[in-house]
Amino acid sequence: MKQNQKIGAFSLAAIVVAAVLFGMVLSGGLNLTTRAAASRVPQAPAPAVHKTPQTFPDFADLAQRVVPSVVSVFAKDVIKPGSQQAGPQGMPQDPFHFFFGPFFGPNQQRGPIVQRSAGSGFFISPDGEILTNNHVVANATELEIETTKGDRYSVKVVGRDPATDIAVIRIKKPDRTFPALKLGDSDAARQGEWVMAVGNPLNMPHTVTVGVVSAKGRVLGISDTSFENFIQTDAAINPGNSGGPLVNLRGEVIGINTAISAQGQNIGFAVPINTAKLILPQLEKNGKVVRGYLGVTIRNINDEIQKAFGLHSREGALVEEVLPGHAADKAGLKHGDVIVGINGHPVTNTRVLIDRVSATPPGKTVRLKVLRNGKTLDIRVKLEERKIDEKGAGNETRQSGTPESVSERVGISVSPLTPDVRQFYGIDNNVKGVVITKVNPVSPAADAGLAQGDVITEVDGRSIDSVNQLKREVAKVKKGGYLRLYVLRPKAGRSFFAILKLVK
Repeated sequence: MKQNQKIGAFSLAAIVVAAVLFGMVLSGGLNLTTRAAASRVPQAPAPAVHKTPQTFPDFADLAQRVVPSVVSVFAKDVIKPGSQQAGPQGMPQDPFHFFFGPFFGPNQQRGPIVQRSAGSGFFISPDGEILTNNHVVANATELEIETTKGDRYSVKVVGRDPATDIAVIRIKKPDRTFPALKLGDSDAARQGEWVMAVGNPLNMPHTVTVGVVSAKGRVLGISDTSFENFIQTDAAINPGNSGGPLVNLRGEVIGINTAISAQGQNIGFAVPINTAKLILPQLEKNGKVVRGYLGVTIRNINDEIQKAFGLHSREGALVEEVLPGHAADKAGLKHGDVIVGINGHPVTNTRVLIDRVSATPPGKTVRLKVLRNGKTLDIRVKLEERKIDEKGAGNETRQSGTPESVSERVGISVSPLTPDVRQFYGIDNNVKGVVITKVNPVSPAADAGLAQGDVITEVDGRSIDSVNQLKREVAKVKKGGYLRLYVLRPKAGRSFFAILKLVK
């Protein structure tokens, strides 16, 4: 009996020991820790880990909502013999160009020919009003659209604006209501956000491609640069996409697909929809856009300009040139002025000023807040109407006269404005300054874009009329300082500031 009790007690002890050992092994295997008797210093909780959802937008659902609102636009043009109107072989060779097409039909006849082309557009109202590009409809003698259901309708042009390349067209005889797209806010679009382009590329209707907003505020120089403010996207677009919508993930239009890079792949550009929203009322009512006009050329303020002009910030629009006889000139605005406000609204950059002035009807007076030589001025300008003008290219020039070398700090040779020099370079008799006859290709002058034939009329705000004056002003600038030149380019008919950093 006792022996059995001993065996039982031993067995119980063995079980207890085994249980403890098993618990230790289990806790070690699961990385659990036993509670310690001694106190320990409390530890800060681990920071939360923010995980990006690994999901993609439902592009199929987005396309299903957007595509029915997009139409193919077919244009018929009658081209006279010798016309320079471009077909596929006549597309411009610039790095950036409008995209249209495809072009088809006879083009080798000697008499007038009919050329047909295709673009895109999208409904903005249920009654058949459509937004597209101006260059899609500008030269058309006949226009038709085709919907996703294959229905064809004749359309008429309601209004066109070449400056922004925007046009409004309307179905002549609508027989039903049409699905209109909502116009979004292009200012709120962010670099890197998803977008979808829809259109009629290469005559393949209702094609969708996706990508992101690559950049905003692009100026390409393919139209009126005053109004260029393109959204750049890598959503694949091709000839025929012109006038189609660029939409965000909510199906809202943020841009009108307009241009592509001829030297790259998937580099396309769209007119911001906010630009269209500003001018739509005028296009619908008057068929055109009438804009206010100051009569100045302006540029944004960069680091060099800020230092050269001694400005406290880079906000504002620098007046490079005041066109004689126009509104700004009559009001007393001068080149070198910095416009920092209009009608009580701050002007942070040139885009703000252009939009505000353009949205003001001609004949109205605007109040400008201007910085001039460290002083703040209020200048009232009665706006005139902006006209579309064209400037022809000047004749090529070659080096002439007896130039004098300016210090290597600048990198130019200059000549006095003698009668022979004026005649050779086409410089008016009322212009004062010195003409550049040579630019060292590796120099501050070359970096600033100065060229042979440019006339330096001012240095750091002081007028000059001799080479010696120029030399004296250059000598005043310390090593690493900035030289501010005001330059006339006769063959272009414009003046501008050139900011040179003198490293020597």
